[in-house]
Amino acid sequence: MSDHYVACLDLTGRACLVVGEGAMAQEKVDGLTGAGANVTRVAPDAYRASDLDHAWLVVAATSDDELNRRVYADAEERKIFCNVADVPQLCSFILPALHRRGPITVAVSTAGASPALAQWLRDRFATQIGFEHEQLAGELQRIRPWVKQNLHTYEERRDYFRERVTKALS
Repeated sequence: MSDHYVACLDLTGRACLVVGEGAMAQEKVDGLTGAGANVTRVAPDAYRASDLDHAWLVVAATSDDELNRRVYADAEERKIFCNVADVPQLCSFILPALHRRGPITVAVSTAGASPALAQWLRDRFATQIGFEHEQLAGELQRIRPWVKQNLHTYEERRDYFRERVTKALS
């Protein structure tokens, strides 16, 4: 059993900090920017605790264990979500292996146990998602307002969408 609550975050316009240089830090910057975050990147030797003052979350992507622990402690003190790359015990959130196709996102996590296994599984699941799934997701997104307006209970809406999915994909 994992001790993580899985969620998809809307980072649009939120201040995020990446501490680090090199390819790993750039990958984190690219992912956050792609999600609409306002990202500030700080070199390891320039990091100050005050860099976190307006951040919503922080990613430390450095090879300096002492700095990673300091970033994590500073984030914890401020109640800011923190991910230290490749150090799950210094994370208040972890990053799953992702595959995106249109509005569909498949995320696989091993709770930090093995990113390589998560990536392997993600790649296998990704082959199951085709154009027809992407089209169906778009159609269901378009009709969602009508369904919410006309079907008044959660159960009615759930059953309606389940039936549409089953009919479309059977």
